Amino acid sequence: MRIPPALIVSAVALVATALNLQSAEKPNVIVIMADDLGYGDISAYGATSLRTPHIDQLAREGQRFTSGYCSASTCTPTRYSFLTGTYAFRRPNTGIAPPNSPAVVKPGTETIASILGSVGYKTAVIGKWHLGLGGPEGPDWNGELKPGPREIGFDYNFLLPTTNDRVPQVYVENSRVLNLDPKDPLWVGNEKPSDDHPTGITHRDTLKMDWSHGHNSTIHNGISRIGFYTGAHAARFRDEDLADEWVKQSSIWIEENKDDPFFLFFSSHDLHVPRIPHERFQGVTSLGYRGDVIVQLDWCVGELMKTLKRLDLEENTMIVFCSDNGPVMDDGYVDLALENLGNHRAAGPYTGGKYSIYEGGTRTPFITWWKGKIQPGVSDEMVCTIDLVASLAGLTGAKIPDDQCLDSFDVMDALLGKKGAKGRDHLVQQDNGRGNNYGLRVGSWKLQRHDSKNARNVLVEAKLANTKVAQYRLFDLSKDPEEKNDLYNKNKRVAQRLTAQLESIIESGRSR
Repeated sequence: MRIPPALIVSAVALVATALNLQSAEKPNVIVIMADDLGYGDISAYGATSLRTPHIDQLAREGQRFTSGYCSASTCTPTRYSFLTGTYAFRRPNTGIAPPNSPAVVKPGTETIASILGSVGYKTAVIGKWHLGLGGPEGPDWNGELKPGPREIGFDYNFLLPTTNDRVPQVYVENSRVLNLDPKDPLWVGNEKPSDDHPTGITHRDTLKMDWSHGHNSTIHNGISRIGFYTGAHAARFRDEDLADEWVKQSSIWIEENKDDPFFLFFSSHDLHVPRIPHERFQGVTSLGYRGDVIVQLDWCVGELMKTLKRLDLEENTMIVFCSDNGPVMDDGYVDLALENLGNHRAAGPYTGGKYSIYEGGTRTPFITWWKGKIQPGVSDEMVCTIDLVASLAGLTGAKIPDDQCLDSFDVMDALLGKKGAKGRDHLVQQDNGRGNNYGLRVGSWKLQRHDSKNARNVLVEAKLANTKVAQYRLFDLSKDPEEKNDLYNKNKRVAQRLTAQLESIIESGRSR
């Protein structure tokens, strides 16, 4: 009997799929994302004013990347790109999300959680969210906060809903504010709710941490914030307890899901303002609270490692340690970060930091660790948080629809430290989405495109400052890591090639 060719093709395809699934690896994955952590902020990357032994252990036993990046120099666009594998500048108005922002990542968008979930992973995000909640009208704080993480692939979430210098100071577990008393409803708004509502301006003498700019609205726990809120007193948390809560909830969730492959996005709030470490970490460094919360972050990493060891999960868990953007000193509060800086170089050898498209804004610590799988080493290959979606999909056998994850590349071999493996050959960097400023790194060349004609030239030793610059600038990072010597008019061939390449990437709508 003659077998129809179509059946033969189908049979071959099924066999190939089965073999692919058999060869796929499904380690547990924990992405630990710090907040505002600079390239030079930990001892594994050269810091001498403090020690980070647990992060250093990851770096010593795994791959430490010297060209590891996030995709934007502020939190919301980086987190969007990390989850979706698509540059945030492709989605209009993906700047820093306000307190009442609706969900930034819409249902129907494939994310790192939904893609891993499709191959059997349990998924959770614990910590800072800052990607909005709810439909077009924004969050219903007293009802169900949908859409949220669970509508885009996460099985569980325990969140700081915005970022802690913005209101409200409550936890969100899955789709509701935790411990909310219906008799004391939560209201969040942009305007002062009453004339007698205490603010950082009217009650400045009551603050335990003064503000320097902008953070002077509603007061909670002796700290004034951006935005206004009332009610939900039983649901409010204490700033000092955030790190402990993230570790506690993560350890519980890991233990509950240890029998399945799991993906945990551990989204730390350290080092973001207001920097208020737990009392046991206050004063442990010479750098003030900013240095103290780095040590607190390191403690969190150590506690997660202890949980893996206790549950015998070390040899089947891949850890990625990264940051959502580079450093900043005075970011709205008087916490003496600038005054206590001393010889500490938060951005390492690089210029700029948070809000900027200089290297210090997006080049951060980036470490991969997997006991027995990743050999110790230092890699110069270029990798980015935006690549984790495609890389983990490739490792686990998951499929990415062609119209999703438009800028994510599979660089898993580089992440695993395989000999001869290559990272990405180019990377677009963006600012906070307001200035439409971009950076393009290709090899050792770095193109800056300042559509705003302003460079957020944030030398982390100084306060924020805008500097008038030409729209295009070009630098050779191999000779000029501080991006001081503009070669745009001196090397026309490279300048024109990179200018055209950046424009093409932006206009084409995808780079994958």
